[in-house]
Amino acid sequence: MDTQLKYRSIIKNILKNHADYRATLPDGYTSQVIFDDERGQYLVLDIGWNGDKYLHATPIHLSLIGDKVWVQYDDTEEGVVTDLMEAGIPRESIVLGFRHPKVRQHTGFAVA
Repeated sequence: MDTQLKYRSIIKNILKNHADYRATLPDGYTSQVIFDDERGQYLVLDIGWNGDKYLHATPIHLSLIGDKVWVQYDDTEEGVVTDLMEAGIPRESIVLGFRHPKVRQHTGFAVA
């Protein structure tokens, strides 16, 4: 299987699991997954009302650029990177996009 297709499948499965888990939380919000295969963008979107408070947030944003998975944003407790590695994506194929380019070389993950 082509690396990009394999990674796309892994990303979708992980984000579906995160959205399903978030949907069980008693906060009143719904979680949705947004997949844009053409542009390589994958999101979990939390949206809804909890009493008088409205939420529209993206707790996870991943990009598939070439043969690398870019973690653009991760607001999860355990970290989506752990899920990606457990699913078979090597550290060398994961870029911590939310880290400044100058410090990426010190993270143990791909630089770009």
